[in-house]
Amino acid sequence: MITKVEKIAEQVKALPDDEREEFLSWLADFEIEHSDDWDGEIARDSQSGARLEHVLGRVRKDIAEGRTKSLDKVLDNS
Repeated sequence: MITKVEKIAEQVKALPDDEREEFLSWLADFEIEHSDDWDGEIARDSQSGARLEHVLGRVRKDIAEGRTKSLDKVLDNS
């Protein structure tokens, strides 16, 4: 069974170049307009008792116990 997303993807691929560019431009604008939604979800999930509490607890413990590296050191090693 083909999903709606697969159908849309096939339709986008079949568009003439100029219409595909127009659609992709619209999609980029749509994504920018809704990026705050994702930020809000992360903020809610990061609150006490929320979905990320366990992960954040582990991260804070690793930092407190010195098991982390600075981003500069990580980037220098790449």
